[in-house]
Amino acid sequence: MTSAPGDATPPSKSKTWAMAWSDLVRGWGQHELWLQLGWQDIKQRYRRSTLGPLWITIATGVMSLALGLLYSMLFQIDVAKFLPHVTVGFIVWGFISGCIKDGANVFIENEGLIKQLPSALSVHVYRLVWRQLLFFAHNMVIWLLLVIIFRIPLTWHTLLAVPALLLLVLNGVWVTMLFGIIATRFRDVAPLLEALVQLLFYVTPIVWTTETLKQQGGEVAQRALLAEINPLYHYLEIVRAPLIDKPLAGYHWWIVLGCTAVGLVITLFAMKQMRFRVPYWV
Repeated sequence: MTSAPGDATPPSKSKTWAMAWSDLVRGWGQHELWLQLGWQDIKQRYRRSTLGPLWITIATGVMSLALGLLYSMLFQIDVAKFLPHVTVGFIVWGFISGCIKDGANVFIENEGLIKQLPSALSVHVYRLVWRQLLFFAHNMVIWLLLVIIFRIPLTWHTLLAVPALLLLVLNGVWVTMLFGIIATRFRDVAPLLEALVQLLFYVTPIVWTTETLKQQGGEVAQRALLAEINPLYHYLEIVRAPLIDKPLAGYHWWIVLGCTAVGLVITLFAMKQMRFRVPYWV
């Protein structure tokens, strides 16, 4: 078997931990390339549009407002508390779901570049995560409006959102790389992930809160504990809680850090075993 395009290293020598890590490092070093490509993706998506990327913010804002008002009436929760919960939840969820769903097709959609451009495989991963981060930044305009309208206090606690977001981005990298490799080899994985993400949306406290369920008592309160099993809840909470001035329990951080470490190890193993085969699978 010959080596991958743009990579003179034989496959037998590519299956090492050092080569897997080297791909991530080389890809990061080519930041000018993936930064430009990611920004170009945004411009191309809204080409000839009058409002351009503002449609990202408008769509998220309208959906958050509609569901926030609806569920605040159903659950009888103060809008000033519930609307920021829903809105920031939507913003963070957009980043998470984008990395999962788009990540499954990241190599398939870049077939031409992978076969012709001599760059690290991780360049396409960084490009996608950077694009999702730009979407996130656009949507944060809505959070600023909520801060002004509902007078959400900005304290030192708010700064916890910065390391939380960095953790989210790091997880976006390994999620995109891992699912990208697997879905390139097994094409049924992408639609499966699409359906799974939709299911996870309903079992993640975005348009509902665990506090509301716990206040009901009995079996309803016990069901609220099921949210703790969902790791996406903890990723969501470490970013959302500081931004809406909500207390954040320390165990959320430990769960996220644990999932991050395990995910990185699994991803490096997948890269070690299958990275060099991706150009032949696309």
